[in-house]
Formats: sequence, C-alpha cells, structure tokens
Amino acid sequence: MKAEKVAPCLWFDGRAEDAANFYASLLPDSHVDAVHRAPADYPSGKKGDVLTVEFTLAGRKFVGLNGGPHFTFNEAVSFQIYCDDQGEVDRLSAALSAVPEAEQCGWVKDRFGLSWQIVPRRLLALMTDPVAARARRAMQAMLTMKRIDIAAVERAAEGEPVS
Repeated sequence: MKAEKVAPCLWFDGRAEDAANFYASLLPDSHVDAVHRAPADYPSGKKGDVLTVEFTLAGRKFVGLNGGPHFTFNEAVSFQIYCDDQGEVDRLSAALSAVPEAEQCGWVKDRFGLSWQIVPRRLLALMTDPVAARARRAMQAMLTMKRIDIAAVERAAEGEPVS
C-alpha cells in the first residue's frame, strides 16, 4: 500500500480480514491490498495470526487491526456512502445492516459493529434546496425514515404527505 498521509485504522476483535473482504465486495474500486501476520505473540493474538489488513474502499486506503475485545465501535464514528439511486441505497442498506433496530435516517450498523450512513445524493440536494420550505420538508421526511426512500423525500419536498 502506498504510504498515505492519513489512513483510518479500524479496530477489530480478530475479524479484520473478514471485514476487509466484506467491505471490498460492496463498492467499486475496492480490494484487499495486503494481509500482515504477527511476527510474534501479542496481547490479543499469537505469532502468525492476522495482525493488520490493508484495504481500499472506493479508492480510499484503510487499515484493519486485530486488536482484541478491548475496544468496540460506536456511533461517534461512521462512514458515509453517497448513492446515486434508490437501487444502490437499497442494496447497500441490505448488505450492511445487521442491526435493524439501529437503523435511523439512513444509518445502519454492520455485523462488525461499524456504523454507516447510506446517503442518496438526491437527499443532500433536497436538504440544501434554496427554497427553505422545500429543504425543511425534505429534512422532516428523512427524520421519519429508517432507510431513505428518495421518492418519498421528493414528494415531501413538494409538499405532498409522506406515506
């Protein structure tokens, strides 16, 4: 992996390689770049275990670290995925959401505990509409949704009821 100036390092409990492979399967320009094994025993693993995994998601470099059970993800950090259409929103929401009760406003939590925001570009355009009432209605509609329904947000922005 080319040495990046900044690369997010995600802490996993022994599942960094599984997570990297899963994430890389979801987005174009994504792949696992390298798997590094521990040269010696360490606090949460043994010599030869997968220690770190370098991977690329949509052209961005990441590192997964098998650091053990000491730390877990929380909603203070999430990754946004910008989507071009409802099909992409639905596909990524279904693939990433492992905790349906955590879904809200396009946010999902995956099987590794990491939070993602599935964000339709159209939603962003509607929520920044120069007509303040349209933007407000779009935002109010989004706040009622678990998974974003682009057509419903568009209808709301136009002043139609959200079903």
